[in-house]
Amino acid sequence: MRAPRARTEHEQAALRERLLGPRRERARGDRLRGWAGPLLVAALAGVLRFWRLGEPHQLVFDETYYVKQAYTLLRVGYELRWPEGADEDFTAGSPDAFLDEADYPVHPPVGKWMIAVGQALFGVESSVGWRFSSAVVGTVMVLVVARIGRRLLGSTLLGCTAGLLLAVDGLHLVHSRTGLLDLFLTLWVLLAFGALLLDREASREQLVRRLCGAGPSSWGARLRPWRWAAAVCLGLACGVKWSGLYFVAAFGLLTVLWDVGARRAARLPRWGQGLLRDGAPAAAVVLPTVVVVYVATWAGWFASDDAHLRRWAQENPGEGVTWLPPALRSLWRYHQDMWAFHTGLTSPHDYESHPWSWIVQGRPTSFFYEGSVLGDPGCAVEQCSRAITSLGNPVVWWAGALALPVLVLSWALRRDWRAGAVLAGVAAGWLPWFLYAERTIFTFYAVAFLPFLVLGLAHALGLVLGPPDAAPARRRTGAALAGAVVIGAVVAAAYFWPVWTGEVIPYAQWRARMWLPSWI
Repeated sequence: MRAPRARTEHEQAALRERLLGPRRERARGDRLRGWAGPLLVAALAGVLRFWRLGEPHQLVFDETYYVKQAYTLLRVGYELRWPEGADEDFTAGSPDAFLDEADYPVHPPVGKWMIAVGQALFGVESSVGWRFSSAVVGTVMVLVVARIGRRLLGSTLLGCTAGLLLAVDGLHLVHSRTGLLDLFLTLWVLLAFGALLLDREASREQLVRRLCGAGPSSWGARLRPWRWAAAVCLGLACGVKWSGLYFVAAFGLLTVLWDVGARRAARLPRWGQGLLRDGAPAAAVVLPTVVVVYVATWAGWFASDDAHLRRWAQENPGEGVTWLPPALRSLWRYHQDMWAFHTGLTSPHDYESHPWSWIVQGRPTSFFYEGSVLGDPGCAVEQCSRAITSLGNPVVWWAGALALPVLVLSWALRRDWRAGAVLAGVAAGWLPWFLYAERTIFTFYAVAFLPFLVLGLAHALGLVLGPPDAAPARRRTGAALAGAVVIGAVVAAAYFWPVWTGEVIPYAQWRARMWLPSWI
């Protein structure tokens, strides 16, 4: 390879700014605040998520599937069926009512294994055990979003703003307090995004070193470990729910486009060929890693003899994909059945919703509702309500919906890579569902792209705030507007807290919080 030409200090500085951006050096100067701020926001999120986590002590919404499946995973390594009425026995402290018959779970096992961690630590007699992992993951995600936001936006303030907006969002809060799968999918997707962000920085640092003649890249840098880490996280995301595949496609394209952009920013000759030169190595790393990790998540199924369809290949010789080993042939058949289930799920549901409404939380899902009257526990008026509604914070979602066009324009007109990165996450978690709009789908699926929505909102609020060197009057006006959004989100969280956490409140107060008829 031809040696790089000597560059003047001015040329090297210009190259670093084009590839790494002007904010990087400033971001390094506040490491203490860069950790203290996100940790404080995460501590607030933890209080909100762990406060009275065990209430109500009953299986709510789809906990009836995933919590019980997690328990049998913990007991025998695969999912077993349960008899009718098993929920009452389970919550009463008799969890061993499951049958000696394999269940037919329609989602991979990673999320249920994560739920099982809490059950192993606290047992299933306490509903804290069912929900502990969700609360931990929800709290950690706030920290991760704040740290990603700081690195992505070059500002500790904006990073903490993104974390705070996630901490006080109702959709995220409800998922963090219930034993469902979607939050675990979101965690692995978010970690993959963070790893790719680190890979982007590391690969550009190495490109700067090479072009400035600072020596060849180390083998460790050439292997791009953060890209491998991202692929592992994406494999685990797919191991929670298959919708992780959309993020594999979006993030795979994103990391390649970042590499192509680096070549262009460096003004390398024939940079346009980078799509092939960078795309092939990225695919060679990401795709096999995702597949291997995903298959490995079925280890409990492979180790069993009686899990669902485990012996299908032996019982059906000559059928299916015959060139695969028997175990993989059985797993492939299992996946064919899962695909048929998911694509054919059209059973009517009171809370199904069209993806168009997700961005404004037009039809939130009721996870739990219980009415009571005067004299019942906690009810001091004629009629009371107790609800858990996976309703996103209206200020966060409505402001986020307004921020999306701003991000699109910023990406299209100003080539703002940060806006493009956030939009990739939103698109991967939202747009594919329009292809399945006739299927029975729910607004709570939107939690998968919520971290990217709050990052995008924080970015838009940063634009409202203005650059640090703007006129003082401009900064004051921007700070007032951006601060009003954040304060509004916190106030809204306090107002909607009872219908996110199942508190007993007068029916009139519950009804007052149902701002739209479609929320009921």
